[in-house]
Amino acid sequence: MAAALPATAGSRLAAIPMLRCNWKNPATAVERCLERISEAAAKLGDLPPVLVPCQSWKEIRALGNRLRHECDAVREDRLWDIVQVDLPLFVRCLRS
Repeated sequence: MAAALPATAGSRLAAIPMLRCNWKNPATAVERCLERISEAAAKLGDLPPVLVPCQSWKEIRALGNRLRHECDAVREDRLWDIVQVDLPLFVRCLRS
């Protein structure tokens, strides 16, 4: 956390889980990219399932909500599975 928010080190703010992010951690970068995908899906409303029906857009949006609101419960092994398994399928689906 010191690298992310040095002014909060040792303060009560350091007890807030979302402020303990280590922005140099690759998992944090992955989370942010997944949030962007989820947010784009939400902003497009009903259009994603029409354009790309082979994806579970409800799950994509739900992941974004979980990353934003339950960040302390996100498991790095699940993020790894998303990157290794789900994202390649997602990209193939988008390209087809």
